[in-house]
Amino acid sequence: MRISEQIFPRAVALLGTCGKDGRPNLMSVSFIMPISFDPKYVAFSIAPHRFSYYNLQQVEEFTLNFLDTRQKELAAICGAYSGRDKDKFQMCGLDPIRSRKVFPPVVYCPVSYECQVMDMKELGDHVLVVGAVLEEWVRRKDFTPLLHKGGSEYMSPVGLK
Repeated sequence: MRISEQIFPRAVALLGTCGKDGRPNLMSVSFIMPISFDPKYVAFSIAPHRFSYYNLQQVEEFTLNFLDTRQKELAAICGAYSGRDKDKFQMCGLDPIRSRKVFPPVVYCPVSYECQVMDMKELGDHVLVVGAVLEEWVRRKDFTPLLHKGGSEYMSPVGLK
C-alpha cells in the first residue's frame, strides 16, 4: 500500500505555477504542510516529472489555493491532466486572478497563498518545495475543506466545528 493511502485525509489545494512563457498552470496537491508561523512557511512535495515542477524550476514562485468541498471537480480535473498540453484554467472555467506579489495567478478559493520558493530538495521519488508566504488571500474563514483520500477519492470532514 502506498504511503498516500495510509496517511489520509489531507487538505487539497491547487498549485498555481507559471513558466517563463507566462502560461499559468494548475495542479492538484495534497502532500502539503505548514513549516513555520513566523516567518510563515509552507511546504509541499511534487514528483519531478510533473509539468508544474518544470515551471517551478523556471520561475521560483507559486500559489497554493485551498479548496472547499464544493470545488471537488476542480481537484479532479487539475489532478487528471497535464498542463503540458492542456489549459486547465479553460478546462475548469476559471479566470486567473492577478496575484499581488508573485507571477502565478491565484484562483478564487477560501484561502490562497502567494509564495516564493525558499528551497527545493529531492527526497526519494519526490521533491520537497519550501515556500515563504508573501501574501494571503482569506476570502472565507468558515468553510468546509476538501480532503484527499488517495487516487481520485475525495472526502469531506465529519464532525469538524
